[in-house]
Amino acid sequence: MSPQPLRSSSRRRRGRAARSGPSAWYAAPALAFFGLFALVPLIGVFILSFMTWDGLGALSYAGTSNWTRTLGNATTQHAIVLTITVTALCWIIQTPISLLLGVFMAGQQRYRAVLSVLYFLPLLFSATAVGIAFAALLDPNFGISRAFGLDILSQDFLGSPRLALPTIMFVIAWCFVPFHSLLYQGAARQIPVSIYEAAMIDGAGRMQNFFHITLPQLRNTIITSSTLMITGSLTYFDLIFVMTSGGPGNATRVLPLDMYLTGFRSYNMGGASVIGVILVVVGLLIAWLLNYVSGSSKMDSDMEGAV
Repeated sequence: MSPQPLRSSSRRRRGRAARSGPSAWYAAPALAFFGLFALVPLIGVFILSFMTWDGLGALSYAGTSNWTRTLGNATTQHAIVLTITVTALCWIIQTPISLLLGVFMAGQQRYRAVLSVLYFLPLLFSATAVGIAFAALLDPNFGISRAFGLDILSQDFLGSPRLALPTIMFVIAWCFVPFHSLLYQGAARQIPVSIYEAAMIDGAGRMQNFFHITLPQLRNTIITSSTLMITGSLTYFDLIFVMTSGGPGNATRVLPLDMYLTGFRSYNMGGASVIGVILVVVGLLIAWLLNYVSGSSKMDSDMEGAV
């Protein structure tokens, strides 16, 4: 018998096996959970954005007045610009630090493992607890400036419009850089050693290995980390709230905090719902854009021997 029919039938069997994967019903519980706790509240918020409600009284239809009033509000416009600034700074600051730390901690030396354990301690604390701790430490009257007597630490870091945002950015990086470093550490340890050995035989140095082997192999991880970092920066609320409550003035009043203050301080639930819908839409658009531009929908494994 000719081997050609055998190969054809083998291909057909493999094709049928690939098509007959896990049943779509396996995803039903997750989809039901997502629909109940994500889609239903989101639909409710979207409907509420066209209503007037103070949180206690009766609902009344407001049309698009909530949207025009909220989008025309100078405070909300400032919050949008500030949120974009925080998002950009988070990515610019955290990405290179996380990548370098992750690659460094991926080494096999024992002292690197010890440093990794110590460095990942911030992951054990909640953002609220970290914010309260840093607010106490940076207090110009009772904080570390009194303990060490250093003039540079006696500044009002959280009370100055010039210093409040950089201080918040530092605390955010302290909280979340370890998480992204962990992603890079795990990915760097999966890079086959044989690639580096071959490069060493060809005379490549450490910098050449990093830029021509490590970075290309970490491409998919960079995309994943950037997506989590950028979309996550749209949800910074608890840490900023406990440290500055959006102050001084509106210096740290980012969009999530503006949504809270609009809804629960000004009792304008319609306006707060408008801001909530904007945050969801912007987050989805950013995630889609990152996936589209990076081509992550066509991601294949970069590991040696992957099919």
